[in-house]
Amino acid sequence: MQAPTVGFIYPDHAAEDDYPLAAAVLGARLPVAHIYGTDLHAIPELLDLGSPDKLRHGAELLAPQQPAAVVWACTSGSFVYGPQGARDQVRALSATAGVPASSTSLAFIAAAHALDVRRVAVAASYPDEVARLFVEFLADAGIQVVSLSSAGIDTAAEVGTMTPAQVRELAVANDHPDAQALLIPDTAMHTLAVLPELEATVGKTVLTANQVTIWEGLRLAGGDTATAVALGTLFSERDTYVGR
Repeated sequence: MQAPTVGFIYPDHAAEDDYPLAAAVLGARLPVAHIYGTDLHAIPELLDLGSPDKLRHGAELLAPQQPAAVVWACTSGSFVYGPQGARDQVRALSATAGVPASSTSLAFIAAAHALDVRRVAVAASYPDEVARLFVEFLADAGIQVVSLSSAGIDTAAEVGTMTPAQVRELAVANDHPDAQALLIPDTAMHTLAVLPELEATVGKTVLTANQVTIWEGLRLAGGDTATAVALGTLFSERDTYVGR
């Protein structure tokens, strides 16, 4: 069966070219619609970025593509609402889009559960105040953060300029021996091209924002997608597509 079309609502511009890269690897249609707001990693700005009006607009932009599922491709703009708020956010998005919906934060939880990962290290680009909200979000889902690092980068635009070498350095410097997996949030960071190298270097599963976002969309859409070692452990086994 051909992979379905999955639509992504992406804030501003930073690392959206991860999506056509994944589309080429997977043989899927992964259209991206952009919504706009300040790209500050600050709580009031993030709450505005993930507001119902902005996500409604994103769903409207994607509608001509007739997606089988829609994902809000933003980690901080979803976990900042808290666990229940994030669920309410995607419930409203689903009602607007008329198809299953999710967000990057919820995708991290679904991916960790699919891989039976319960202890993680988090290498975050955000300021500490924002990163700690992600820790709380994960804890609510039964995922223990054994190590948290915050790079303190204020804007998504700056994160988008990180080189592969800088992404590798962030990962290697912030892994923890007790973690079953390393989580790297922030869809503004280019990670797909270096995923196999990251996993080989740290010797464990690495879950990144754009990776889990794409996986979640395909899972929700129910597509029979071929395994893709180039996209990391999460995409290496068909049985990670739980609940289809």
